[in-house]
Amino acid sequence: MTPTKTRLHRSELAVPGSNVRMLEKAPSLGADVVMLDLEDAVAPDDKEQARINLVDALREQDWSRCSVSVRINGLDTHWCYRDIVDVVEQAGEHVDAICIPKVSGAGDVHLVATLLTQIEEAMGLERKIGLTVLIETALGMVNVDEVAQACPDRMEAMIFGVADYAASLQSHTASIGGVDENYSVLTDPNGSEERDRHWGDQWHYPLARIAVTCRAYGLRPIDGPYGDFTDPEGYLAAARRSAVLGYEGKWAIHPSQVPLANEVYTPAPRLVERTRRIIEAMREAAAEGKGAVSLDGRLIDAASIRMAENLLAKLEQIEARDPLAVAPEPAAVAAEPARAAS
Repeated sequence: MTPTKTRLHRSELAVPGSNVRMLEKAPSLGADVVMLDLEDAVAPDDKEQARINLVDALREQDWSRCSVSVRINGLDTHWCYRDIVDVVEQAGEHVDAICIPKVSGAGDVHLVATLLTQIEEAMGLERKIGLTVLIETALGMVNVDEVAQACPDRMEAMIFGVADYAASLQSHTASIGGVDENYSVLTDPNGSEERDRHWGDQWHYPLARIAVTCRAYGLRPIDGPYGDFTDPEGYLAAARRSAVLGYEGKWAIHPSQVPLANEVYTPAPRLVERTRRIIEAMREAAAEGKGAVSLDGRLIDAASIRMAENLLAKLEQIEARDPLAVAPEPAAVAAEPARAAS
């Protein structure tokens, strides 16, 4: 059995297991990953029925256009083991990954991985089910490196669960994934009545911490939800922020957020064109025995080509799923030819 650790993950649409209508529509909404939720989006009295709904949807719907993740209930609840057993035994061939909420240490990952191994062997599943973990507590953040190394043959991604993380810190904010005007500073008076207020990003540390850990251990960093689905500009700003930090995708709690995430985490045509020119320029430099060249007035070297190769690998995945996802810009600016660096 071979895990799939390179799946596309620009958008992850959260779908409550209790919402049959959404379960029916989810495969066709354009998300790279559909996360079928048995945890926070499902009321306690609906948990068992949601599990039945989810299994039925997995077996009856066509999921070929997306990857499928199932978020189980927390390991500290009595619903958790039946979530794993029932879903994997009855519909495991349709599940790409299990999402573990509120992971606090490596033991949480090992528990789920061990149970999955037993069920896979008993059911004769030919494909290993991956694991994604939600880092959404203070303890989980403290142990993030330990969690990342817990199960290398199954672990695929880490997701920043901003809402529960804020609750864990007892943060004085009601913004889920957005900014808060109270996280700001005032400039010094300097004898003037006018003072500027500079807003900060209270989520920068956890986002950056998870991104670094993921890249150190070969996992995908995924940004969590943006609560106000009526604010597309706010969602785009949050997604662009995490993309700059190296994130590969973001949750969508409403179908309207799916195309926004796909847009942000798909390389821009201008960047794609420059990346291909970097590759070509470095090939020419290598043929001439040079280790670096100047392109468009900027130095490019071995680090540049590693970045370019990573982007092109991601682009191949995107184009395989949607050939029109990255279209050429209508009017390309004439580029300066590459020159060998002295």
